[in-house]
Amino acid sequence: MEPAQSGGLLNSLRQLLGTLLEIAQVRLELINTELELEKRRWFDTLWLAALALVFLALGLVVLCGTVLLLLWDGYRLAAAAGLTVLLLGSGAVLLAQARRRLHQPGGIFHDSVAELRRDREAGTPPPH
Repeated sequence: MEPAQSGGLLNSLRQLLGTLLEIAQVRLELINTELELEKRRWFDTLWLAALALVFLALGLVVLCGTVLLLLWDGYRLAAAAGLTVLLLGSGAVLLAQARRRLHQPGGIFHDSVAELRRDREAGTPPPH
């Protein structure tokens, strides 16, 4: 009777190890998928942002030129100073918003961490 129990125990341990390895593999695949999605999102976002910046810069140059031409005779210096303050202020506000967005909670592996937390909670007995 003893050899059957040890074979059963050894078999159970192998199954447990196999299950643990399978869980770890699934979690690593989830992390890999999240990393790939995040990489694509960043690439797309940076590409669109670069194009938007080019068009915005060209538009601002044309707008500033138009305003300066309209006010050339009487208020050229005031118009140039006003446009400079407006553009620098807008740039500072946008930079602050961009920095705030980069520091938002969640992180790149938010779903993986949550899934691992659920795994850990499922494996621990409830408190008495």
